[in-house]
Amino acid sequence: MKHLFILVLAISITSCKTENKGPHKFKVEYNGALKNMMHKGDISAKVALKVFENVEHFYALGAIENLKGEIQIFDSKSFNTMVIDSTLNFDNSLNKKATLLVYASVNKWKSINIPTTIVTYEELESYIEQAAKNNKINTNEPFPFLMEGTLKSFDWHVINWKDGDMVHSHEKHVNSGLNGTIENEKVELLGFYSDAHKAIFTHHTTNMHIHIKTVDNKIAGHLDGLTLGKGMILKLPDTK
Repeated sequence: MKHLFILVLAISITSCKTENKGPHKFKVEYNGALKNMMHKGDISAKVALKVFENVEHFYALGAIENLKGEIQIFDSKSFNTMVIDSTLNFDNSLNKKATLLVYASVNKWKSINIPTTIVTYEELESYIEQAAKNNKINTNEPFPFLMEGTLKSFDWHVINWKDGDMVHSHEKHVNSGLNGTIENEKVELLGFYSDAHKAIFTHHTTNMHIHIKTVDNKIAGHLDGLTLGKGMILKLPDTK
């Protein structure tokens, strides 16, 4: 019994899930927490990506263990990125482990045209919340979303944390690896929205955590900022 209690306790610490209880069928789960990275320097592996290799319509984002890259999985296809010799490298396998992972399985999405009046990150955040409510998604629980189209511009980074550095900040995370600004590029974005998971899988200034990849698969990583272009599409889990 003692060993069973320890096992259950360990699982509860490293893995959590939360389910959106509407008529649609999806749940958001996560392993790890931003606050443990930022305040405790804990960047150890929390889950192996191999665990999910047989999950259909799987969507995930996060950071590779020891903060040695970014995780992007779109519809069970991985576009993970790492910095090797100052060059961006893709890893399309599920052989890595994650220090932070947020994920959900979504079988069907509903496409929504984003109004041209939505331009900034802050406007997008408000719009996504309202669009979710309009489509009968319980916004008191986390939910995933996709976006596609041509962004006017976006800021991105792929982390490559220095071994042994225990002092974390968002600025250091951005500057540790590769980063930049891209203009007028066709992209796909994967995000998770929650107003109750700050310092867990969203930063304290936002309700969204978003990763991005260009359609030509030359860039993929963490999204730091954006300016929307015209004709962009938002995709939410279909509630029917």
